[in-house]
Amino acid sequence: MEFTFQFIKIFVLGLELAAPLLIFLVLLIIALGQIVGVRESWSRFDSLYWSFITATTVGYGDIRPLHKLSKTFAILIAFVGLIFTGITVALAINAASTAFANINEGVDPKTVIEKKI
Repeated sequence: MEFTFQFIKIFVLGLELAAPLLIFLVLLIIALGQIVGVRESWSRFDSLYWSFITATTVGYGDIRPLHKLSKTFAILIAFVGLIFTGITVALAINAASTAFANINEGVDPKTVIEKKI
């Protein structure tokens, strides 16, 4: 349980530090999605829904752009979504590694894992 609390504390701190960048990326995804929505004559909600489905690379296919410029923006949204996800995963891995090191008093995590195997 101590590891979990350490992890959450470090992860939230990392999110706080990266918040300006993460917020910018989310706003960019929303803005690009709204531009595509206007071009494709979608509702605002459908545009928001589509942009986040595209950014997370889920891509259900229920809504899809038909114009070339919209398709180009879709690629850009997917790329920005990958960057957002990569930063979030990197923060989580850093938090887990740091929490693990703190729990084991600075011992290299690889050494501890190898001892358990």
